[in-house]
Order: sequence, then C-alpha cells, then structure tokens
Amino acid sequence: MYAQVFKAASRLFAVATVSLAPVFLAAQAAPAAQGPSPNQQYASKWDIFAGYSYLSPHGTVNTPLANGTTAPFSYDAVNVGGLFSGARFFNRNVGLQVEFGEHEYGSESKNNTNIGSGGNNDGFITIAGGIIFRAPLSGNITPFVHALVGGALINGPDFQKNTWGPDLTAGGGMDYETPLFNHRLAIRIFQVDYEYMHADFGPQADPPGPPGGRANIDAARLSAGIVIHAGSIAPPPPVTYACTASPTAVFPGEPVTVNCSAGNLNPKENVIYSWSGTGVTGNGNTATVATADLAPGNYSAQSTVKEGKKGKEGLKPWETATASASYTVKEFEPPTISCSVNPTTIQPGGTATITATGVSPQNRPLTYSYSATAGSISGTGTTAEYSSAGAPTGAVGITCNVSDDKGHTATANTTVTIVAPPPPPQPHTQALCSLSFSTDKRRPTRVDNEAKACLDQVALDLKQQADAKLEIVGESNAHEKELEQREEARQQRNRRVHVEHYAAQRAVNAKDYLVTQQGIDASRISVATSDTDGQEAQDYLVPAGANFESDVSGTTPVDESTIKPEVRHPLPMRHRGRARTAPAGGH
Repeated sequence: MYAQVFKAASRLFAVATVSLAPVFLAAQAAPAAQGPSPNQQYASKWDIFAGYSYLSPHGTVNTPLANGTTAPFSYDAVNVGGLFSGARFFNRNVGLQVEFGEHEYGSESKNNTNIGSGGNNDGFITIAGGIIFRAPLSGNITPFVHALVGGALINGPDFQKNTWGPDLTAGGGMDYETPLFNHRLAIRIFQVDYEYMHADFGPQADPPGPPGGRANIDAARLSAGIVIHAGSIAPPPPVTYACTASPTAVFPGEPVTVNCSAGNLNPKENVIYSWSGTGVTGNGNTATVATADLAPGNYSAQSTVKEGKKGKEGLKPWETATASASYTVKEFEPPTISCSVNPTTIQPGGTATITATGVSPQNRPLTYSYSATAGSISGTGTTAEYSSAGAPTGAVGITCNVSDDKGHTATANTTVTIVAPPPPPQPHTQALCSLSFSTDKRRPTRVDNEAKACLDQVALDLKQQADAKLEIVGESNAHEKELEQREEARQQRNRRVHVEHYAAQRAVNAKDYLVTQQGIDASRISVATSDTDGQEAQDYLVPAGANFESDVSGTTPVDESTIKPEVRHPLPMRHRGRARTAPAGGH
C-alpha cells in the first residue's frame, strides 16, 4: 500500500515537472539580461528542487506489549531519501513553497529491508507548505531560509501501523547559480532543516495485530541536489539620465550651461539632483560652469539623479542614474607660420635662403628661430641663410619656429636637398690573354712556353693591381669530353682507373705556374671550367668591386681538393729507335 502511495507521489512530482518544462524552456530562450544570475537585477519566479536527503530522527515510542507491559523503541537514521520542492516567488526575496519528502518508506512486513535495530521498519513521507526567504548575492550565491507546516505519514519503530500526524519544518540552505542554460540551473550545495513530527499509533491491538504508542520525533534533515529556475521577476524600468553642455567649446571666461533630462521617473516618488565638477554650480537638473579660472583643456560636469521615498532616494539600483556633459576650454589662438627655401637643391658646401611668414590672430609681436637636421642656419628675422658645410648629401629638414609674447608657438617645415656627386663607374671583369693547349698532343694539359709567356703578363697585371683577383677558366674539346666520360664509366667498375679532367687540369696547372713560378698569392686566383668546346684556358682579371659571376656566365668552380697540379715531366728522348728517359729535372 505504502509503495503505491510513494509511486503516486512520484508520478505527481513528474507531472508537475513536465507541466513546468515549457516555462523552463521559454526562460532558456530569454535574453541573457533576463537571466536569474544573482549579480544581475533579475531573479527567478519559480524554483524547482530535487535531490538526495538524509534524515536523522530522534524519538522513542513506548510501545504496549501483549503481556501488558511497555517497551521503548527508537528510530534509526534513514540514509536513503529524496526531497522535492517548488517555490513561487512574488519578488526577489519572498515566496511560498511546497515540499514533498520521502525517506525509505516501506511496508510493515518483517522481511522488509529497511527494518533496523529492535525490529523497527521506520519510514517517513512528508508534505508541507509555507514561506521562503532568499537573498541573491554577488558571486552567484543565494542563501535562503524557510518555515513549513504540513503532515507526515510515519511508520512506527516496532511495526506500528502507518499513521498521519502533523509536521513542522524550519531551516535553510545555500544555492550556487551556474551559468548553464542561461543561468537557469543551480546547485543546492546544502539544505539543513529541523523537522518535528508527531504520530499517535493508538493502543496495543490484539495479537497478532500491530502495537500502538505515541511518537514525538525531533529530526535533523540534510539535503543536496539541483534547482531549476523558471520565469523571472524584473524590477521597474531603471531611471535614465542624459546631459548636454552648451556651448561645447569656449575661451576662458565664457560661461557654459549644462541641461539634463531624466526618464522613467515615478511621479509618486521624490527626486533629488546632485552636481560635481570644477566650477560647476547646479540647481535641479540645470547647472552653470564658471570658466574664468580654468586652464585650457577638456572638462566635464557630472550629475546624479535619485528617486525614492523622501530620505531614502536611490537605495535601490534602478532608482539612481548618473550622466555627464563634456566641454572644452580653448587656448587663445596661437600664431601660424609658413616656411620656404630657395633654391631647393644645392651642391655640397652651397647655401640657400630661408623665408618664414608668421601671422598672429591677435596681432601679438612675433619672434623667429630656425633649426636644421644637418648643416647650419644664421639669422633670427623673417629670413635666414642655410649653409650645407659639413652636411651629408641628401634631403635636409629645415624647421621654422615662431612664438608670441603669450608663449604660444607654431612651426613649419621645408626641405633642401644636397645633391650627391655621381658615383664612380662600376668595375667589370676584364678578359686577358688565352692559353692554348692544342700543340702538345701527348701532353695536352701541360703549360708550354707559349702559355708561360701569357701567364707572365698576367702575373705582371696582378702585381700592378694588388687588390685585383684572377679567374682561370679551363676548356676541353668534344673528343676530350668523350674520353673523360668513358674513363668515369670505367672507374665505376675499377677504381684504379685514372680519369683525366682536361678542362679542370689546364686551369689548375696554369694557377700552379703563377703561384710557384711568379709568387702570386694562391688566394687571389680562382679556377673554373666552362662548356666551351676548345683546348684553351681563359684568363680574366677581376678588379676590386667587380662581380665575375655576373660578368661571365656558364662557369663551374673546380674542386681543387681533387684536381691537383701535374708535375712537369719532359717527353722521353729517342736514341737509335729506342726511347731514353731524360735526366731528372729536365723540361
């Protein structure tokens, strides 16, 4: 029977939750400004709570026994329970609340699992209603207290019959407002209540009927769960306030008037105005500003309007508003100046005439001065002379300054250009004599006497131009290129095969002659090859500042770590048809 009661109560709570779902969903769709966050000016209209609840009842039932005596039975703590409540608020703080609680309510069977010590099968169903007070605080915390009156369906501690009795509840708790669902979901961190319940189980029934007795129960209840907010309670429209200054710009001594207009005022409430700002004197929503003693600059007059009951104006956030109006106190007009130079282009060491024209709106006496980013200026009147002595070439900025007797100044700028001398011509690579290697068929990379004559002249050129360098570019003909390719292919199969790099060897041998025979520093000579078809080496003189790669294209540097100079050996001498080796050191 009691399980059916609990199921019916659960269904009732589910129906209530479903009925309020459209309200909750509509609240989710509301603008963020209408959310129930405690640090805003809005609060929820409905708070629906569901959570876990722990009940610790304290009370003893003197139960009549069949033998004519009585025995005391006490209640045990109920660890399994649920608490459900709904509150309707009429403003931010006060509302009415209905609460339903169920704590391990079971049947009277001795086999029931909630039977505690002494055979008790205590369980409780409470339904109560009353008043609730809440106080939304900044930081998303909302403490609350409530007092409820209702009824309780109570199981006895010794198989007494389920009995209704009065129920009184007083307590409070604290909710944490989360940002979820537009601040519509909160967590009830805790709820602590004192609960008083009373039940009269009657006299002892004839065996095997249930026992009787009276129960006066003092219970402590601790709960936690979630709170769903629905609807919103908005305060009256806040007071609006706007101020304007006229005129917005004045010279010192000219007056400024500030007028303000307030909106959304309640005609039944009292209204007061206050003013602040340098030189501001206010009366009601109008003020004047004395500017005679104000230094030039930007200023503002601030005003606050408050409404409310007399002596309590502005106590609520929506009953006060502040506005300001800005104005400018202008500086007395400074002079203006224009500046020119003639001529605008001069040679290094040349001069130019500077002309300045100043105008004072108040016809104050003017003083002139000049400055330049380079060079020098002489003169303090409306004309001055610029000298470029010591100044680098390029544009030079000239500044003309004027000041009046009130300390007001103005500047103007002009430019004179010092023409740079034309740059020296760009040096380029020069082709020198060529070395021919076509006459000696048996030693096609050997530097012969004819090649030496060319290299001797090249050495003389290098000695005369100590900052110049030499580039030697070797060449090979098609037949030599073919032989080189064949030898490279054979070397892939037999590493002992020597590959003759004709073009590179010619350049390296020529460099070796200049270094060993002419004493030229090896770091001044570079060697390379080209794809040109021939049996020559080209000599190029590279003056300081010249770029060989941009002047001569199609060359490839020689890796001198692999191509070494060849030792100059003479050909074997022939005698009576037989070859005879020449003496050592011969050429």
